[in-house]
Amino acid sequence: MSATAVNNITLIEAITQALAWELRNDESVLVLGEDVGVNGGVFRATAGLQKTFGEMRVLDTPLDETTIAGLTVGLASQGMKPVAEVQFDGFVYPMLDQIVCHAARFRNRTRGRLTCPMVLRVPWGGGIRAPEHHSEANEAMFTNIPGLRVVLPSSPQRAYGLLLAAIRDPDPVIFMEPKRIYRQYKEAVADDGEALPLDVCFVLRDGSDVTLVTWGAQVKETLEAADALEAEGISAEVIDVATLKPLDFDTIAESVAKTGRCVIVHEAARTGGFGAEIAARLAEHSMYDLLAPVERVTGYDVPIPLFRLEMKYLPSVERIVAAARRTLDAG
Repeated sequence: MSATAVNNITLIEAITQALAWELRNDESVLVLGEDVGVNGGVFRATAGLQKTFGEMRVLDTPLDETTIAGLTVGLASQGMKPVAEVQFDGFVYPMLDQIVCHAARFRNRTRGRLTCPMVLRVPWGGGIRAPEHHSEANEAMFTNIPGLRVVLPSSPQRAYGLLLAAIRDPDPVIFMEPKRIYRQYKEAVADDGEALPLDVCFVLRDGSDVTLVTWGAQVKETLEAADALEAEGISAEVIDVATLKPLDFDTIAESVAKTGRCVIVHEAARTGGFGAEIAARLAEHSMYDLLAPVERVTGYDVPIPLFRLEMKYLPSVERIVAAARRTLDAG
């Protein structure tokens, strides 16, 4: 494959493509996790990588998330750039001690003498009819940990570019991949090794009447809601946050200064969700720009229900459109 190859690929294939690029071009990069080698990972994100790069670069680990986290932190502290995979979002909790107490603190603890250039890939979110612990949207807990970057791509192009940037970042990155859209659609992605900027929101659609702010798999429903609003004569600007921590609040504030209204959409539970942080910053810094109260369209304050009710839990186009209408009716 040439460096300028353009491939029509899914989000999961974009992940594989980015990992292959970094493994090929940086000998300090390695991939580890449960079944990532022989089987290519539970979602096949690492399919074929062990065969191409060998067992010393793509490592199968024991079924032990605590050990995986410890190995990853240790490798990163000694000059490697490990990319660890968690099989599902709900399996990340045994890793928290290593992430919170060590990975996120290395730079501060050593006054910059050591960093921790690791990436933890986390298949994230609901919508695939999976059992308990397999469908959680737990991004907000990581945004509360100083020293971590939290990144959530929403398309094949952004998955490729943001993963490259995450691997090259000198500090730890939690890279949460919306599994509902792993194979939902394809997009042309240039395999050129060009990273996208971290810590930047992407304005996916310009608008003048209301700002819709979202991330991850909910970008799809939010763009569809913008289309539905346009049919009613309402112009919606759509922002993909992409990097939740650190947050590019300036892009959101500039949009709200233009539209005067904001709807925040996320599938995590409402209480303590990251949407509350964005709403709080708007209250602190953009109060005089707002023509109506900020609306949030979120999951509910219950564990995500199994199977038949799962899609009822996730924000829908109809709920987003209704929230946008409320902001317009309010002022």
